[in-house]
Amino acid sequence: MRAVRSKTWYLVHKWTSLACTVFMLVVCVSGLPLIFRDEIVDWLDAPPSWPSVVPSTPAPSLDGLVAQTLQRYPAHRIVEIDVASDSPSIIMALAPSHEAPSGTSSIRLQYDARSGLLQQAVHHADEGLGTRIMTVMIRLHIDLYARLPGQLYLGFMAVLFAVAVISGVVLYHPYMKKTPFGTVRTERASRLKWLDLHNLLGIVTLVWALMMGVTGAIHELAVPAFRYWLSNDVQAAVAVDADAGLGPSPQASVQQAYATAKAAVPGRVVESLRFPNAGLGLPHHYLLWAKGETPLGAHLFDGVLVDARTGRLTAVLEMPWYLRVLQFSRPLHYGDTAGLPLKIIWAALDLIVIVILVSGLYLWRKRKI
Repeated sequence: MRAVRSKTWYLVHKWTSLACTVFMLVVCVSGLPLIFRDEIVDWLDAPPSWPSVVPSTPAPSLDGLVAQTLQRYPAHRIVEIDVASDSPSIIMALAPSHEAPSGTSSIRLQYDARSGLLQQAVHHADEGLGTRIMTVMIRLHIDLYARLPGQLYLGFMAVLFAVAVISGVVLYHPYMKKTPFGTVRTERASRLKWLDLHNLLGIVTLVWALMMGVTGAIHELAVPAFRYWLSNDVQAAVAVDADAGLGPSPQASVQQAYATAKAAVPGRVVESLRFPNAGLGLPHHYLLWAKGETPLGAHLFDGVLVDARTGRLTAVLEMPWYLRVLQFSRPLHYGDTAGLPLKIIWAALDLIVIVILVSGLYLWRKRKI
């Protein structure tokens, strides 16, 4: 029975590993630069310098910036406004309007939140080298350029990777009875040396690798989970005042909507305001995101709905458990809650897992026939 059980676990480990290894290599290699995403973008795409501002300069209102933006780019519509909490920056994302000429690209504007001056305007086609590289890495890491089907497929590969890690631990127990921990038989055949190294690195990175597999699988469900939340919780909230006014265009002040959301969630940071979007099921409401101020709390968002026709608060939506699980898993997956030292640790562990994956392929290639 013990031999049969061992053989079963061996087959589970072999076939789950073979099925996911190539895809996990793509994920690990593309994830390595993403760990240092901010540093790479700042290095390759020099951010604009912030000029000094006279202390008595009145801060601009969001309404004024919106009017200024639409006047400067009449062929575009504003999709989202981000009020940065860690820099004096207000970022606006613009998309071509329905009447825009063919070939019109989206634009990202960066305003100085202290003076209202436009610091940077980046058209999608003119993005910097660092941003373009990170975009490629993100698409490879998340969906292999296949959008939702690619996300779901990589999520399944992440589950197989987690199963491979667990089965590897089961197989490691009898191996440890014969070989002292940390042994790498460098004087023996090449395959034995790589087997020892594969086992050693695998058991050392066990917790981290398993955590990456589980949290990665959770992340790949973000799109269907968010869509489910929109179609249930959000639609139930907006249905309460669905008839409170006419017309799909925003009537209320953007600044008023932002102030209403801040007043509704005291002690939290309101960082993002999304304009009404019928595609999201919100033709008459602003959707704002409020987050905490701590490194962990910065990953925990709740939604705030403000009626775009009246400026009144519609609802504060605490995230359901499945989205909260997703939010809690993000800092574990990205390792960006403790600055550069934790990023370096995450990068080192990522490199070790790459060695484990490559050595696993080598061991299968050199297997006894």
